Amino acid sequence: MDINLEQAEAVAAAAKQKAREIGVPMNVAVVDGGANLKSFCRMDNAWLGSVDIAVKKAKTARFFDMESGDIGTLSQPGGALYQIEVSNGGLISFPGGIPIKNAQGEIVGAIGVSGGSVTQDREVAQAGVAAFK
Repeated sequence: MDINLEQAEAVAAAAKQKAREIGVPMNVAVVDGGANLKSFCRMDNAWLGSVDIAVKKAKTARFFDMESGDIGTLSQPGGALYQIEVSNGGLISFPGGIPIKNAQGEIVGAIGVSGGSVTQDREVAQAGVAAFK
């Protein structure tokens, strides 16, 4: 099962709400189980350069079924995944991309958020994931 449009929009809406609460305009991307873009929004005044980053964070989380920041831990110089970020048309290896799981624990999509610090990006992404039903 993939995340459907209604669910993807609810995830994005919760992320946008969290971004408003912390006062940081964000780009929010939600992909389905095949890593295809399902929902995207660029909040007013969010950085243009973060559009691509948000999408790639979501895809990275889905391609490897783990948080994008975890890829960063594994891809440090000398690590087993060193330079993996240059694969797949470019990955993002810092926080802000999180897989989305259904009630059975199956990954049905992912969210990617960019526009603030990596801590803020991850916090906003977590708010989106928490809204998934």
